[in-house]
Amino acid sequence: MPIKIPDDLPARRTLEHEGVRVIAEHDAIRQDVRPLKIALLNLMPEKIKTETQITRLVGATPLQIEMTLLSTGSYTPRNTSAEHMLAFYQPWEAVKEEKFDGLIITGAPIEKLPFEEVIYWPELTQIFDWTQTNVHDTFNICWAGQASLYHFYGVNKRELPEKRFGLYDHTIVTPNSVMLRGFPDDFQVPISRYTEVCEDEIPDNPGLRILAASPEAGVCLIRDHLRRQVYMFNHLEYDTGTLGDEYRRDAEAGETTALPINYFPDDDPNRTPRNHWRGLGHLLVGNWINDLYQSTPYDINHIRTDPL
Repeated sequence: MPIKIPDDLPARRTLEHEGVRVIAEHDAIRQDVRPLKIALLNLMPEKIKTETQITRLVGATPLQIEMTLLSTGSYTPRNTSAEHMLAFYQPWEAVKEEKFDGLIITGAPIEKLPFEEVIYWPELTQIFDWTQTNVHDTFNICWAGQASLYHFYGVNKRELPEKRFGLYDHTIVTPNSVMLRGFPDDFQVPISRYTEVCEDEIPDNPGLRILAASPEAGVCLIRDHLRRQVYMFNHLEYDTGTLGDEYRRDAEAGETTALPINYFPDDDPNRTPRNHWRGLGHLLVGNWINDLYQSTPYDINHIRTDPL
């Protein structure tokens, strides 16, 4: 089954060109199945790039997915046109009475700010609480993972001496995790952040499991069975050129960002990098959706009927 997204969404043309099946509204209605309802709360400045990266992974599963694009109502994005936002996004307030099988929350380039100083922090805390009553499972990426962990457990992020940037070697910490089914023992993950969550500050809670980590870059992936949250601090959803684009953007802005490690062949920014993580991104999101499909109630109204 394919993913159902608005017919005019720019990501649609990209995905169709890549061979991802995208379904039209009238065809989705004709199929006698209940699609998984997954919302994407997109906090990134370049909305279209992030939409494409996430819908590419979600749309590769064999299930019919109905994607809803969400924004915060307490902040107006400046890097995406108002026309695009009005055409394709809904403010969270407009859907907060609905139930969703899954919610994906992206990162945001605001890592150095204390959480409470983020303009939309009060609304985001409401959204985190809302996941405990209206969302079956939530997938938090990068800053959103840090923010969610801070909200639920008080674990604060720690600023790094310099940007952690590049491809870092990782290993599986918890074998036989559903989330990492099919992963090799060692794998590389793209990282681009100025802060980290330290392993020794994560509560000794039976509901929290570190699934993957790096000896050099620290914790990568945590599964929270109690709150039904995934905290993914890195970026398997990234395109091949994303780290290179960030490097050039930083250079143009006069920032002294080092070359992303293990990324450009022979550390030559004029050479095209090789994507060694593409399949892992599909695998991670596919595993999450597979677990979502098997555990969510058939009647969507029964999601979280016994809130924590």
